[in-house]
Amino acid sequence: MLRPTVIEVKAMENYNLLLKFDNGERKIFDVKPYINGAWYGELNNKNYFQSASVDGFTVVWPNGQDLCPDELYYSSDPA
Repeated sequence: MLRPTVIEVKAMENYNLLLKFDNGERKIFDVKPYINGAWYGELNNKNYFQSASVDGFTVVWPNGQDLCPDELYYSSDPA
């Protein structure tokens, strides 16, 4: 069975993402552990973090940061 795909994302307080998957599941993913270093550190800017969007496959940000779709699905908590 293929992993469900993210179809909607909403950036929430405390660096969490509310995700909706194409199978109808809603989950919450904590991005805080990933916000370090020069590349992902940019997500520490709350306005930039809020610019998260879906590219048809995963969650992305305008400067190219993205998160592994498997990580989003399997490491999220039910919403």
